[in-house]
Amino acid sequence: MVYELRVYHCVPGRLPSIIKRFDTVTCRLFEKHGIKQVGFWTVAIGESNSDLVYMLQWESLADRDKKFGAFAADPEWIEARARSEADGGPIVASITNSILVPTSFSVLK
Repeated sequence: MVYELRVYHCVPGRLPSIIKRFDTVTCRLFEKHGIKQVGFWTVAIGESNSDLVYMLQWESLADRDKKFGAFAADPEWIEARARSEADGGPIVASITNSILVPTSFSVLK
């Protein structure tokens, strides 16, 4: 198992838009493509309260490439992303992405 930690650093004022997009479209499309989420978080105390943090679980890097590639190319995703940005422009200013491998003592393996 490998885990992917993704942090979406939102354009100021746009965090509610990305939360809505994940809640109404993205998570459903993740399920459609077999993408397993570990969890989603917003920052209550920390560097930025306009970040969305989430973690995905993959069988392998090849599994990630296959499933995330299919998600990214899905016409429904492409249209939903464009629609969500039509009213106020881009939602995400930048993305921080890390691929994590569990240690021998991690409860997540």
